[in-house]
Amino acid sequence: MSDIDYTFGYDDPSGAGDNRSEYRLAGSAQVRLELESTEPDGGDDSRARTLVARTRDLSAQGFSVTTREPLMKTALLRAWITLDGEPDTFQLTVDVVWCRPASPGEWLVGLRIQESDDTSCLEWVEAVARAMSED
Repeated sequence: MSDIDYTFGYDDPSGAGDNRSEYRLAGSAQVRLELESTEPDGGDDSRARTLVARTRDLSAQGFSVTTREPLMKTALLRAWITLDGEPDTFQLTVDVVWCRPASPGEWLVGLRIQESDDTSCLEWVEAVARAMSED
């Protein structure tokens, strides 16, 4: 029997299976998701609608969060994430891979990071690598 527990950080209440291809950190980070963007003309009454959450676990390719509202699967969102102990906030583009109820009034949401030229994707991967090397 092996001492290595590959289920670390894995809590899938649906029993749908784990599709992760990378090791996940159980670290906590603050995430702000832009659910609705501002109007293009930038009028005073056009504010972006955002949601703030904390990660449950994370990797270089994605993270999961607990939210107070469900998110639509396949939605493409802008995200700003700040790792505990990192001075920078990383701007990323994410898509909603899955969303399922966790408890009354809470949902678990899986987000995958999309590579894009106008985001901090490379810096994010480097920050996660640093965090993994510290553990």
